[in-house]
This record gives sequence, C-alpha cells and structure tokens, in this order.
Amino acid sequence: MTFDDKGVTDSGIADLGQAGPDRDADPAGSQERIAAIRDRLMSPMPADGLWGWVGPLAVTAFAAILRFSRLSVPHAVDYDETDYVKDAWSILQHGVEWKPVANPAGYPLGQSNVNNLLLSGNTHIFAPCSGHSCGEAVVHPEVGKYLIAIGEWAFGLNPFGYRMASAVFGSLAILLMCRIARRLTRSTPLGCIAGLLLSLDGIEFVLSRTAILDIFLMFFVLAAFGAMLIDRDVSRSRLAQAVVLKPGDEAGPELGIRKWRVLAGLLIGLACAIKQDASWYIPAFIGLSITWDISARRAAGLRAPRRGGIVRDGKWLPLTLAVIPFGTYVVTWINWMVTHTGYHRDYARAHGVRTPVIEALYSLFKYHQATFAFDIHLRAQHPYMSQPWDWIVLSRPVSFYYTGYTDAAGTHPCPPTGCPPGPSWAQEVLPLGNPAIWWVSIPAMLFCLGWWLTRRHWRPGASLLGIIAGWLPWFLFLKRTPQFDYYSLEFLPFLVLCITLCLKLIIGPSRASPRRRAIGAAIAGIYVLAVLILFWYFYPILAGQIIPHSSWSDRMWYRGWI
Repeated sequence: MTFDDKGVTDSGIADLGQAGPDRDADPAGSQERIAAIRDRLMSPMPADGLWGWVGPLAVTAFAAILRFSRLSVPHAVDYDETDYVKDAWSILQHGVEWKPVANPAGYPLGQSNVNNLLLSGNTHIFAPCSGHSCGEAVVHPEVGKYLIAIGEWAFGLNPFGYRMASAVFGSLAILLMCRIARRLTRSTPLGCIAGLLLSLDGIEFVLSRTAILDIFLMFFVLAAFGAMLIDRDVSRSRLAQAVVLKPGDEAGPELGIRKWRVLAGLLIGLACAIKQDASWYIPAFIGLSITWDISARRAAGLRAPRRGGIVRDGKWLPLTLAVIPFGTYVVTWINWMVTHTGYHRDYARAHGVRTPVIEALYSLFKYHQATFAFDIHLRAQHPYMSQPWDWIVLSRPVSFYYTGYTDAAGTHPCPPTGCPPGPSWAQEVLPLGNPAIWWVSIPAMLFCLGWWLTRRHWRPGASLLGIIAGWLPWFLFLKRTPQFDYYSLEFLPFLVLCITLCLKLIIGPSRASPRRRAIGAAIAGIYVLAVLILFWYFYPILAGQIIPHSSWSDRMWYRGWI
C-alpha cells in the first residue's frame, strides 16, 4: 500500500487507467477520466494567481536589502576570499588562474601582501608570464570564479565588486526557496515563510556577502531540485492524459525526454562545476526520479509500474542526469582548454599526446586526478576545523574576519598582541547559523524521518534526501582535514523545507476548525518571530558592525564560537 500527494492509497483507481475504443469515442468522458487520474496523481497548486509571485518577490526584496546594505564592509579580503577574488580577477584578465606577483628575489608574495596590493587599488597582482608555468594550482572548478569575475568586471577589484555576485545569487536563492516551498507545500504563505527563514539564517546571510564559492553551490543545487519538482508535476499531468488518450500495455505510455529533467541535469552540472561536492546529488536525483515515476504509474492504475518507471521513464535518466551534467561540467573548463598557461595544461604534450582536443581533455583528466588525490588525502590542522556532526549544532563556526579597536569609530586597531586595558571595541564577520533554525531542524528532521517511514509520504522523503546528499558524504571523509562548518550551506535549504513541512502540520489542514487553525498559526508565527529576533540579535557579528567588546562577548554563547 502506498501513499501519494493526498495520502490516498492506489487501491480502487486501477480502472481509471483502462481505456478502449468506447472511451476514445467519448471526448467529454475522456476529459473527466483525465481529471480524475490527475486528481489522484497530484494536488492542485494554489489558485492565488499574482500573489504567488508578489509574496515571494517581497521576501526576496527584503533579503536583498539586507545583503546589499554595507556590502563593502569590512574593507578587507575576508578568509577564503583571498583565493577566489584573485582567481576570478586572473580569469578575467588571462582566462585562467595565474601565480601571484613575486618579490624582487623571485619568490611569490604572501597572501596578505597581495591582498594589501589589491585593496590599495593595485590590479597588477600576478607574475609576468612567458607562456609556460604561469598557472596557479587550484582545487575547485571555474564557474563560481566566473560569477565573481562578473562583479569585478562591472564594479572593479574592490570589496563591492568581488562580493556583488554572491549578494545577487544569495538573494535569488530566497526567491527559489519561496517558489520551491510553495510547490512542495501547495501554499503560498508557507512558501514565503520558508524563504523568510532562509533569508534570516546567519550562514546564508554571511556567505551572500562573501566572495567564496558556497553560495553559488547552494543556489544551483536548490535550482536543480526545483526543476525536479516541476518535472514531477508536469510529467504526472502528461501521464494522466496519456493513460486515457494513448493507452498502451500494463507498463503504460512513454513520456520521452523531459525538458525539466534536462534543465535539472544542466543545473546540477553547473553546481558540480562550482564544487565537485554537488556530484552526490546526481545519484540522489536519479533515485528520486525512479521512485517518483514508479509511484506515478502505480497511482495511475497501471499494473506494471516498476517496468514503466524503470524502463520507459528510466531509460532517459543516463542522458538527463548523467551525460548532461558531465558534459556541462567539461564545457565549463573551456577557458582552461583553449589557453595554454593554466596549471597542468601542458601535461599531455609533455607526455607525447599531441592530438587536438584529445590533448586538452587528457591534460584535464590528469589535472583532476592530481587535485582529487590532493583533496581526499589532505591532512592539515586549522583552528576553526570541525566535523560534520558539529555543523548541525553550530559548535564551531569559522571567523571570517576579526579586528579589535581602541575607539568606537574603528580608526585605531589594537596591536597584534591584543587590546590594552580599558574600553575596546570589536568587529567580526562570523557565519553563525540561526540557532532557532539549526537547533529546531534536529527534531524537525527526526519527525520527517518518522513521517516518511510510517506513511511513505514523498514530501518529507524528498527533503530528507536533499540533506543526506549534502551532509552524509562528509562522514565518509572524516580523516580528510580540515572540514568547516559553512560547508553545511549546501543542504541548509532542505533543513528549512523540513521545518516548513512541520509548520504546515502545526497550522493544520484547511478543513480544520477555525480555532485549531488560529492556534496553529499563532505557534508558527511565534516561531518565525523567534527566528527574526535571533537574527537581529546576532546581526552585528554577521555584518561586521563595530560594537563594544562586552556586547561582542555577550554574543559568544559557547567557547567554540570564539
């Protein structure tokens, strides 16, 4: 026995899928049967028209104002911006990542020296290149750096320029969250709540204001999931029509290549081209697709749903969710392949491979071999390193920027040995997750797991799968160090979806009594208010405001936050 959108079983509806000549001759009756099957396959979307966009756009505007306000603060190169800001500028100038400028003795300058050069307005931060051995060794692919480079091209090599793309994509992620949660819950208010929760999380907020790759990774993973959701609805609507108008055998009709799955493949390929971590979502989405297709054919009354889902629908999955993501990933390296100054670019020629195209692809393959080996076997210590189980409880966030001052205006920094006795002030950028989201997500996940195990409901199952694909793989590489708390941004939207699904149950169904709904809505409202208050409370250490050291200390609830 299985459950679908409305929690109804598939028994008693098999006859709806039986079509024959007498039915084909009855168009009105056919439309009724199509509507009946469609009603079994999927719940209707909210009929709120324009408001389905007005609400999400209003939440997105609120998020964008927060993210773009004081975007240039601090005037510094925060944490891993030291890598990606320069890589992006090098791609903009030279097509690939080059080594930084050298000192008179010929040795590369330290990161801080190069950072000081670019912050002073000097854009000549790369060593001259004679055509060989110019490339800087990098681990992560190109797309995220391309996006950062767009901001630098438009606004220059300055804090606003190199953070602009992060702010844009961090804000657009809120719009995606609203619309995806709306489709998942079939409720525009709940979709807006989900977007608001994501906009008020400290990790999403800080990484939307920092020129590193994780905000782009999260955006494209979330967008790919959204495309999968749309495909689920569109394909079920098509299946309902095909079962009646084009009846086949017990496995059901073919639906062919589905454009929303093609888009999902492109988007997850782009996510992999930002960080290869996204590749774990490919098998997750393939499994989700097969499960949804089998469920749809079973609910439509077809007697061989597994054969239909695995063979007739599944035969296109290697193309849409394997070949297309892989092809997209390779194409994003085109700059590296057409130039000859990138790191490891001349490997093939040096080893006797000179066939055009093959030579570039072989060098790219060997480059990836080297970087994967480095990444997997990396053993390094870092003061802010953490393990995956730390992330969910926020035990060790990474300080992106910290400076102490002896004055409230921030004009007199404390010496490296520390601030002298007396009043002092602090300025920090700490990507600290909102405790009301992260800590509440723990019981929300457990509830959704029980919900899925007992009812096999697809909504909590899909949300949990997004968490598993983004979080569980890190447990396989515990010896790989360092790992950092903000890696969890990749699966944060799915935590928010779990919380939103729980809020939906708390508010209650539309058929519930007004008193029941009012109490549920009040509880949900109090929770959202708590999230907002905590965001406001931690805002100074999220946005790099200069505050008295005592106020900063009050916000350090745990030793691990220092």
